[in-house]
Amino acid sequence: MNLELREAVLLLLEKNSRLDLKELAVMLDSTEAAIANEIADMEKEHIICGYHTLINWDKTSKEKLTATVEVKVTPQRGQGFDLIAERIYNFPEVKALYLMSGSYDFLVMLEGKTMKEVSMFTSSKLAPLDTVIGTVTHFVLKKYKDHGTVLESKKIDERQVVTP
Repeated sequence: MNLELREAVLLLLEKNSRLDLKELAVMLDSTEAAIANEIADMEKEHIICGYHTLINWDKTSKEKLTATVEVKVTPQRGQGFDLIAERIYNFPEVKALYLMSGSYDFLVMLEGKTMKEVSMFTSSKLAPLDTVIGTVTHFVLKKYKDHGTVLESKKIDERQVVTP
């Protein structure tokens, strides 16, 4: 295992997961076989956990709403936060779950079609869990940047300057 090569591959794939083995090999001055082996090893070790496409849903006709929910829980003796985290991340509506420091324990990322749908999920599935002691829902109104990518390009003023 070449740690420098591994980190370089990760940095490049994080920015663009569509790079193929040939491009990576040229960029890293390595062989396609070495790159392929490193990627395969990192996939087996769950260092690389998946490949995703970032979509700006606001530019499509699909109704999609993102919300974050702050969740306060009572950790379970002997299990800490892991057991309740597993219960939460197994809901298909949950897109991401993070254990946080600060005034709440978990940050839950949800997607739904409407505010009502997300609110219903929170009130009927998340809040009633026996260790949950409070939730606060925040709806994402507009995304400007996501996963390091600016979603809205700066609008260029194309008006013609008129002078007297």
